[in-house]
Amino acid sequence: MNTTQGKCPFHHGANTESHNSVMDWWPKALNLDILHQHDTKTKPTDENFNYQEEFMKLDLEAVKSDLKKLMTENQDWWPADWGHYGGLMIRMAWHAAGTYRVIDGRGGANTGNQRFAPLNSWPDNANLDKARRLLWPIKKKYGNKITWADLFVLAGNMAYESMGFKTFGFAGGREDIWHPEKDINWGSEKEWLGKSRYAENGNSESLANPLAAVQMGLIYVNPQGVDGNPDPLKTAKDVRTTFKRMAMNDEETVALTAGGHTVGKAHGNGDASILGESPEGADIHEQGFGWMNPAKKGNAEDTVTSGLEGAWTTTPNKWNHSYFHLLFSYEWESRKSPAGAWQWEPINIKEEDKPFDAHIPGVRRNPIMTDADMAMKIDPEYRKIAERFHKEPKYFEETFARAWFKLTHRDLGPKNRYLGADVPKEDLIWQDPIPAVDYKLSESEIEVLKNTILKSGLSNSELITTAWDSARTFRCSDYRGGANGARIRLTPQKDWEGNEPEKLKKVLKKLEEIQASLNKKVSIADLIVLGGSAAIEKAANDAGFKTKVPFTPGRGDATQELTDIDSFQYLEPIHDGYRNWLKKNYDVKPEELLLDRTQLMGLTAPEMTVLTGGMRVLGTNHNDTKHGVFTDRVGLLTNDFFVNLTDMNYKWQAVNENLYDIIDRKTGKTKWTATRVDLVFGSNSILRAYAEFYAQDDNKEKFIQDFINAWIKVMNADRYDIKK
Repeated sequence: MNTTQGKCPFHHGANTESHNSVMDWWPKALNLDILHQHDTKTKPTDENFNYQEEFMKLDLEAVKSDLKKLMTENQDWWPADWGHYGGLMIRMAWHAAGTYRVIDGRGGANTGNQRFAPLNSWPDNANLDKARRLLWPIKKKYGNKITWADLFVLAGNMAYESMGFKTFGFAGGREDIWHPEKDINWGSEKEWLGKSRYAENGNSESLANPLAAVQMGLIYVNPQGVDGNPDPLKTAKDVRTTFKRMAMNDEETVALTAGGHTVGKAHGNGDASILGESPEGADIHEQGFGWMNPAKKGNAEDTVTSGLEGAWTTTPNKWNHSYFHLLFSYEWESRKSPAGAWQWEPINIKEEDKPFDAHIPGVRRNPIMTDADMAMKIDPEYRKIAERFHKEPKYFEETFARAWFKLTHRDLGPKNRYLGADVPKEDLIWQDPIPAVDYKLSESEIEVLKNTILKSGLSNSELITTAWDSARTFRCSDYRGGANGARIRLTPQKDWEGNEPEKLKKVLKKLEEIQASLNKKVSIADLIVLGGSAAIEKAANDAGFKTKVPFTPGRGDATQELTDIDSFQYLEPIHDGYRNWLKKNYDVKPEELLLDRTQLMGLTAPEMTVLTGGMRVLGTNHNDTKHGVFTDRVGLLTNDFFVNLTDMNYKWQAVNENLYDIIDRKTGKTKWTATRVDLVFGSNSILRAYAEFYAQDDNKEKFIQDFINAWIKVMNADRYDIKK
């Protein structure tokens, strides 16, 4: 047979390039991919695989022992600095956790996403591919009993402990993802280290939400200084903004900076311009390795990573307190590293304070500081904290241990998700603790409670919206928020505009009266959810469909003392497409905001569709607006929203950029009004397919059941004590 090399066997090519998408022809079309990015089809594990159960079978002490051994088992293909991989493993764990941002809860160590693009190829993650490959034998050995996500964090802990530092604890429970989180907003820049994320030049606080890093491809700040120019006072502003958006205060920031730089070194002994492609862009024979260095050894003393070159302390393979000793004992000046990067080096340093070279025996080198390190000395507030740490090393160690634990566990969620024997007993306020309940409710008791609530004088709409507002704060990104705890009755949530404070106050007062009248103590959190579910059940029954809305009691009531007010401010809704509400007009379209909120709540596109349609006809719009209420039977749970949305007896006319009239073609009169969030279910081809499905005559009952299922999913999203 005659074959011709180079001729593609596919008529139009294999279509494997990342930019070859059929939707590239319509770049302004609503992209629903964010709702599908963790489809179960990508998981290689069995359908009934339960990671929590597998982790609890793990011999955690054996894993810890193996990790400590790994730290000093030198590999020729990537030699360890000073014969110890601790610094590399700590950087890997730090950079896995450090992508977390409190504004939307995304990023962090919780998913093992450092294995995939773009994170695996960020400039700031250079050579962490080597750390992950060093860990592979341990991952291979323990298999499904420990995820990469858990292993990254545990490796960082064991690195510290093998160098003499006692960590605060460790919890397992992070589940791996199996493909890139390509729809997370890491910034709008199209080039590495690009910087177009500030509303005002020179104003660190104008950093665009929800971002925390100062440039594309960095975890935190530029180590050379703002825009690569040394100026510790300017850098201090960037550091403060970035760490605040990671939920860290000034004391935690100084502790993490010093504790992270007590061990390990920066690498910049060579020409960064000759490094090979990052892992995602490297040739196939590199087998997932990136940044390969063709010069000299290409590793060891010739390693190029950040471009800075040197260790921060005198003994970088041991935990000690020389970081502050060096920082305050010497004057420092900015110099260029061998790779041409700005770094700070001490003037007239004593020979014994110099660290030995990481690979060349008997040779001492200058220690270095980054611009962020110098900010700890130059910024007045940071300096006060650093001086205290210098004088009180035990206090510094305790503060750092707690800050490191917070950094690596912040996105794991509440404590009842923590697994393993090393979970600290102490409840920490950033874990959003909720007191446990000790009561059970029988089905008959639940029915009595439902009837009591429905006869209280509160409307179905009031009950449904209160339950919804309580639960909608849930974020599957960091497992914060939700109905459990009933924090909707506490500061700051009780005063949020999106929660309609006056209406909320009325509902809570009535529910508290009901609670006080009960012979058995039932939490307000349970009463809020039960009230909403009872109202939905009644709305379905009144529409002619006899059904039950399941309810599982067991929620506790948080207290104001157990609520971190500053941290919870970030959960405040500024929009809610499900209740057809925008706090104000934004650059982002309302339908895009709806997708973002939907993904954070862990909902699918069909669930988003059915919930929106149901909430409209139930009359639950914010401030009782009529936009999108496409029904003459408001309050009944029907599929009228979809029926009338898809009815060609009506036409649609824009009033302004977010308001439309729905006009009867025969009479020319406006029948209803709508927003973009309403009409997107008819304009987007995918969402219209779902809308048409629920508008069908034979799917009226399925609509109700699907709405109830989606509702219960939202109400129980934060219930880690029940199987879903």
